Amino acid sequence: MKIRPLGDRVLVKPLDDADTSPGGIILPDTAKEKPMSGEVIAVGAGRLNDKGEREPLEVKVGDQVLYGKYSGTEVPAKIDGNDYLIMRESDILAVVTK
Repeated sequence: MKIRPLGDRVLVKPLDDADTSPGGIILPDTAKEKPMSGEVIAVGAGRLNDKGEREPLEVKVGDQVLYGKYSGTEVPAKIDGNDYLIMRESDILAVVTK
């Protein structure tokens, strides 16, 4: 199954946090916080402005991004065994560069 976001929406694969704390304690899934970073998997065509023209998105496939803790909508079905979020580009707070 493939997903193609529409308009100014972005498909993001959340990055898993470590299974252990900095002190070496193993964290169960229930104690972990929701991830707030992920990798952009697919982007929409862009939003329409008032003139009816498409404005391209600032993020692109492969970008690592930071987003709000409760941003986006979870994709109901797992794709290739992975969880994904669909969110508007405006929900993305920053692009991480290395």
